[in-house]
Amino acid sequence: MEIRPPVAFVDDDAELRAANQQSLELAGFEVLPFADAESALAALDRDFAGVVVSDVRMPRIDGLELFARLKALDPDLPVILITGHGDIPMAVEALHNGAYDFIAKPYGAERLVQSVARAAEKRRLVLENRALRLAAESAEESLPLLGQTPAMQHLRRTLRHIADTDVDVLIAGETGSGKEVVARLLHDWSRRSRGHFVAVNCGALPETMIESELFGHEAGAFTGAQKKRIGRIEHSSGGTLFLDEIESMPAAAQVRLLRVLEQREVVPLGSNEHRALDLRVVAAAKIDLGDPAQRGDFREDLYYRLNVVTLSIPPLRERKEDIPLLFAHFSQRAAARFKLGAPELTADLRRQLFQHDWPGNVRELAHFAERCVLGLNPSEAPSAALPLAAVEASLPERLEAYEAELIRQALAANAGDVRASLEALGIPRKTFYDKLARHGIDRAEYAARKDGE
Repeated sequence: MEIRPPVAFVDDDAELRAANQQSLELAGFEVLPFADAESALAALDRDFAGVVVSDVRMPRIDGLELFARLKALDPDLPVILITGHGDIPMAVEALHNGAYDFIAKPYGAERLVQSVARAAEKRRLVLENRALRLAAESAEESLPLLGQTPAMQHLRRTLRHIADTDVDVLIAGETGSGKEVVARLLHDWSRRSRGHFVAVNCGALPETMIESELFGHEAGAFTGAQKKRIGRIEHSSGGTLFLDEIESMPAAAQVRLLRVLEQREVVPLGSNEHRALDLRVVAAAKIDLGDPAQRGDFREDLYYRLNVVTLSIPPLRERKEDIPLLFAHFSQRAAARFKLGAPELTADLRRQLFQHDWPGNVRELAHFAERCVLGLNPSEAPSAALPLAAVEASLPERLEAYEAELIRQALAANAGDVRASLEALGIPRKTFYDKLARHGIDRAEYAARKDGE
């Protein structure tokens, strides 16, 4: 039988105390019996994980005074009062003051067990929210890569172990899983943190510009090259070069990058000068480059050159135990940004968090937390009214959140298709991409959902 949370049962009648203890223990609860309020107050504290059930009529300290003292100790501690017929008006007043429930005598065991079970679930959620808030606050100060599952603990240990080496690293992970966070930790936890962290999204650079961006060029190297430019690779010397979506790099750039990795030197376009580099490369891919079918046109020799150490970031659906902590972290961050209160983790919200597969991973969860803080129910249309608390946000902040939600709704409805989304929103293509960047929306998340269906 499942062991349920403890129940402190306070009653000066030994026979009733024993009978109720037996009923609750048969239902799976651990019962702490007390013959008077004084002994209960001496044993209970703010961290008590269960429920208090108390008779109202007791000598010296009665049930109502016990409830008042427990409320001062912890306002969220559920207290159920057992009352005689004449005490019902007092019990109703206690309910108005925050008591969880009252049970009138005589009552059946099922009535008591049901009330205690509901109160125990409420208590569990309260304590979980407290623990999550504390964990999120401490995590934000000390550890950007959140998660307590074995896979995440192993990943952090590995990062600590290799951070101060100069080994090149390949990071594998789905869209939104935190590949840049891992790359930045490798930089921040190493002696290279004194140098630049240079991030390049290979999929976002036009093919005609990527070689100039990466390797640099001399003045006059090509039409429009009016002055010398230091490339991203050279700029990262002494620090860390992060190449995101490296599977999108054009073939010509792959050839040049392979030589840079082997020789640890760069030759800018239009120059014969070989410039030595103190280089560390962290590359990231959202596909398995080790699988020839997925690798496609990506050079095999470049893959093996990058694949000195490979770090795999598990998708969120494979570490769902981390979701409450991550949600608490993102909720607190969004609440501070919008100057609103962070939402409590209710039973319905918890169920929603665990039932969703999170194809957009941590990034999708962060956006979901922002919408929850703003009072936008993700399962309803974004036109739903905001709660009164959200009105405290400034008008520009509320408009920004509303605009972002409309864009996400259009992308979701059209499976990430740009043309269809543009038609639905009625905005130019450039404006659309500008808004994606401003709101941190990754169109690929919505296309990935269609592919996974």
